[in-house]
Amino acid sequence: MIYLIVFISLLFLGIGSLINESNAKYLLSGYNTMSEEERKNFDLKAFLPFFKGFHHFLGISFLALSIGLYFISEEALGLFLAVYPILCYIYFILKSHQKFSNSLKTPWYQISIVVLVITLATVTTLFAFGLKEDHIVIKPNQIIVEGFYGEELQNDEIASISLIDDLPNITLRANGFSIGEIDKGYYKTEDGEKVKLVINKVRKPILLITKTNGEKIYFSAKTDNNQTVLRKIKKLSTKF
Repeated sequence: MIYLIVFISLLFLGIGSLINESNAKYLLSGYNTMSEEERKNFDLKAFLPFFKGFHHFLGISFLALSIGLYFISEEALGLFLAVYPILCYIYFILKSHQKFSNSLKTPWYQISIVVLVITLATVTTLFAFGLKEDHIVIKPNQIIVEGFYGEELQNDEIASISLIDDLPNITLRANGFSIGEIDKGYYKTEDGEKVKLVINKVRKPILLITKTNGEKIYFSAKTDNNQTVLRKIKKLSTKF
């Protein structure tokens, strides 16, 4: 993770240092699509120091804050990595329009803001769903695994429910959400088996639900221990 943080920080710093008056018409987004007449009316000399300063600040602040969060909370770090650059670029575009509104194309400004706001809303929604604890709801003839990757299981669809010492070795996330101790979605084991994980927090032993078709669901609660979850299943379900 540290290598990724350093790489992204250097990328932001590099963007700020790379763009100059000579290559702006090829590399600077928005400016490279302007006509020659529009470029003449755009104050590139005034814009470039602002562009450079913003990206240098973004790179340095991203590095410092990310490393700080790395030692505090992986969940907070993941949210920061996804959200902070988007918020910064929203500020950058708003400030750019305020300072250079006479020479910036209004459609470009509006489209950029809309795209970033939609992206921000999507990312925060995904994180909200991913970080929310998914519970198991037990009914006499049904067990419901809550959440985006949950499912409703009738008793006759379940072959067994047991506690195991640990998760299998996971080699690939096929479709899911992973951050810190949270893993939710479809994964592949080192044996090539496709399994579903609903791990709110790694609490051993892990609850394993094996379906009659051979599919496996690994579940771990966040607030309760998994032995308590299994006891509730045995108490409330008519099958177990």
